Amino acid sequence: MKKILGLMLASVILNGCVHPTDRAQQYLDGTLPDDLNRTEHITSNAPRDFTEFPLQSDLVVQNSPSLAMLYQPLYQHLKEWIQKSGDPAQLQQYGIQAAQLQGGDEQGNVLFTGYFSPVIELRHTPDAEFRYPLYAMPACTADCPTRAQIYAGALAGQGLELGYAANLIDPFIMEVQGSGFVHFGDDDSLEYFAYAGKNSKAYISIGKVLIDQGEIPREKMSLKAIKHWVMTHPEDEVKTLLEQNPSYVFFEPRAAAPVTGSAGIQLLPMASVAGDRRIFPMGTPILAEVPLLNADGSWSGTHELRVLIVLDTGGAVKDNHLDLYHGMGERAGIAAGHYRHFGRVWKLGLENSPTQAPWALPPEKLE
Repeated sequence: MKKILGLMLASVILNGCVHPTDRAQQYLDGTLPDDLNRTEHITSNAPRDFTEFPLQSDLVVQNSPSLAMLYQPLYQHLKEWIQKSGDPAQLQQYGIQAAQLQGGDEQGNVLFTGYFSPVIELRHTPDAEFRYPLYAMPACTADCPTRAQIYAGALAGQGLELGYAANLIDPFIMEVQGSGFVHFGDDDSLEYFAYAGKNSKAYISIGKVLIDQGEIPREKMSLKAIKHWVMTHPEDEVKTLLEQNPSYVFFEPRAAAPVTGSAGIQLLPMASVAGDRRIFPMGTPILAEVPLLNADGSWSGTHELRVLIVLDTGGAVKDNHLDLYHGMGERAGIAAGHYRHFGRVWKLGLENSPTQAPWALPPEKLE
């Protein structure tokens, strides 16, 4: 299960003036009264990029018989629509139904954050530089130590060390993402560290802490800004900052393999998202106006229409919040770190099939 960069940044919500637009907000559909609002006709003039959807949907069908049984007919109709039309106004002609997500402001503005798969440098044995351990899951439940206790050595000597990093922030970022790739420089091997569990302590966003302390302005908050702060402050101050978040994630090493989400399906960059299971069962396709950003993280002034598939979840991904997977490595991390913008979203279904009426919440989730 992925933790997400959005955990650090979810405090950035609609605020300021009555109709702010600096984070790509739009006000095109009036007030939306429900979580999901039946939509007969979608109008969008955003540039379209549906390139990745056929590849991502094929991975779902090939690797999950249960999801294939449920979603393959809908995926096939979407592929036909993409090939022959791609115009959202013509979805109904292909039997595809739509429901617009309400948005946190009830005007359709859905928060997009971003996450990625980091690659960090480790060593199998500690030395003067690589001396910060990453741990496997200990035999504890409610009595697991806090982050501060772990940093103080609460798990030392138990044989749980998986490797050693040269700093505290790289493992922390991998914890936030929930998994990542590690390169062991002492034998030039690459492994995938999967999520193995956590210490069941409350998650506190260090991004919010830095904003509240006046260290980084809210409008400039990003992963890049956090890393710059870390690299320009003494180790004891960095440690104190990270200890503000008592939650700690443990890992399980695996052979290098494709990145998968909680649905067990390989994730393709800019084709898959993490979403709230209450609204989006795993495998759900969505039509989204994804905000396009400039290199500095500011909104470019336009959106891009994409068909994405919900294949992951996250503790802070609730309601009108989606977390877009950006890929692997530092470049993806910078792009994901800037992402805290808004776009319109429609949940899709196929008439006369188990996915019909996408405006209805999954029955098992109704309260």
